[in-house]
Amino acid sequence: MTLLCTFDITDLYTMLPQEESLKILTQFLIENGYRKVKGIPTDAIRKVARLVLTENVFVYGDKCYKQIIGGAMGSPFTLTLANIFMWHWQKDIVLQQQRANEMYGR
Repeated sequence: MTLLCTFDITDLYTMLPQEESLKILTQFLIENGYRKVKGIPTDAIRKVARLVLTENVFVYGDKCYKQIIGGAMGSPFTLTLANIFMWHWQKDIVLQQQRANEMYGR
């Protein structure tokens, strides 16, 4: 018997928990052995990531807003961070699937 399951996380980019996402980004870099990415030290990556997430502002109508949850829609960084966030939450599922000789894809 084959079961196929799908799911969608509504508004993932704009609902990413900022602090948790930054911790997961750090964990991802460490677990994958990164000390630098394209010559940029991981500490600098964490600092810039925090800046990008916590200091994002946008204009809607005639008002200026500061984004306090999630990341900016359309941002390549937010796309990457959302994928890393999902990597963290799917790790246990992937291990269970491997142990049962089953397949998981995303």
